[in-house]
Amino acid sequence: MKIKYYKDTDSLYIDLSEKNSKESLEVAPGIVIDFDENNNIVGIDINRASQILSLSKFEVSDFPSKKLILSP
Repeated sequence: MKIKYYKDTDSLYIDLSEKNSKESLEVAPGIVIDFDENNNIVGIDINRASQILSLSKFEVSDFPSKKLILSP
């Protein structure tokens, strides 16, 4: 899973899978869910992220992986 913020478009993308998106559905204003060919969720796009989310704090709690990679 990867989470990336795009400052130029003020969007946050949560990449849940390495599979390609085949279909997208806007489930709420500015919230788009991407699906693969089997209708599995592969990503979540949040537009106007700085207005919807608190981007100044990022917390990971009870994460099952032993390795957490943080990059600027």
